[in-house]
Amino acid sequence: MKLYYSPGACSQAPHILLHEIGLDHDAVRVDLKNKTLEDGSDYLAINSKGAVPALQLDSGEVLTENAVVLQYLGDRASWPEVLPPLGDFRRYRVLEMVNFITTELHKRFGFIFDREATDAFKAFVKSGLEKKLDWIDQRLGAGPFLFGEDLTLPDTYLFVMTRWTDKVLRNLDRWPNLSAFYKRMQDRNSVRHVLRFEGLLEEEPAG
Repeated sequence: MKLYYSPGACSQAPHILLHEIGLDHDAVRVDLKNKTLEDGSDYLAINSKGAVPALQLDSGEVLTENAVVLQYLGDRASWPEVLPPLGDFRRYRVLEMVNFITTELHKRFGFIFDREATDAFKAFVKSGLEKKLDWIDQRLGAGPFLFGEDLTLPDTYLFVMTRWTDKVLRNLDRWPNLSAFYKRMQDRNSVRHVLRFEGLLEEEPAG
């Protein structure tokens, strides 16, 4: 498998999940502004939508859209807690949460990041985003993860959204459960590896 990613983008969620579940893969960096790869080739030839993530399978097929890429990877995990199997109602709860994050959190951030959006519109979007974060903070509770003790698909996605929240809203104090979740996730080997790989890990100074 080959994951096409951009540092800090939503592709970070499947990137982390790949390391969590131990699937062999290559990771190829995408310049989203110019729609090119590091070798200068045209990324649109891989994904005509021009967005990340894109997951190229060994068969040559390319999957896009974060929620679908995460589900595909979850079905290939060696333990069922990541994404419960067909016939287990918990599966639909996990996918329900993935879709909530996609539509209610990720989509709002997309409007905030839009360079053509006015400040007034961004303020309106942020107000709605804060209310959704209020809900998920309450839903998360003490955790440690969205569905209790086991990490599932939406946890990696929520980590990315929480990271964006920290950068955009500049304060997680309003959401103490999310803040604690964010710190727990940052301590995971998979997360630290991906942040380091993407050039985003703020290493602590030596002794």
